[in-house]
Amino acid sequence: MAEFSKQYCELHDMGFDGDFDILEEFNKLKYDHYVPYICEGYGFIAIGKSDDDECILAMPIDDAPFGTVTWKKYEDIIK
Repeated sequence: MAEFSKQYCELHDMGFDGDFDILEEFNKLKYDHYVPYICEGYGFIAIGKSDDDECILAMPIDDAPFGTVTWKKYEDIIK
């Protein structure tokens, strides 16, 4: 079953609230930790909190070994 973040659903007028809120999950995290969440819309597989209190999202890298990700800033993905 596909899951979509609240932010994706609002931006794309999906007609439902979404399965989780990225910022709510981010606010629960300790520095330098992450939680696995998949957003089919944005394509990330985890939400993290950097050591400088920044929300980051784990984006899989195409044509890389399975599980290889790059961490992107929330603001760069949620547009």
